Amino acid sequence: MKKKLFALLAFGLFATAINAQETVKKEAKNVGTAIEKGAKATGEGVKDGAEWVGDKTKKGAKATKKGVKKGTKWVGKTATKGAKSVKKTAVKGADAVSDGYKDVKADLKK
Repeated sequence: MKKKLFALLAFGLFATAINAQETVKKEAKNVGTAIEKGAKATGEGVKDGAEWVGDKTKKGAKATKKGVKKGTKWVGKTATKGAKSVKKTAVKGADAVSDGYKDVKADLKK
């Protein structure tokens, strides 16, 4: 009877050990699959992020180029207007100085 009990107990332990080993194998496989899926998703996310950054960089460069071009035109127009204004003021100032000189010269002659 003891032999049968020990044999039954040994068989039970063996079956439990095999079942535990199979469970560990399944869990290890599940963990490996989850890691693989996570790595793949991370890779796709990084790729999508890089594409997004590239697109935004291109758009930003185009916008900057356009803004610089518009700014340059504005500065050119404003500088031209300013130069014309300075020229008119200088001519008026020169005329005023000339008139003043003529008046002083005329007064001195009197």
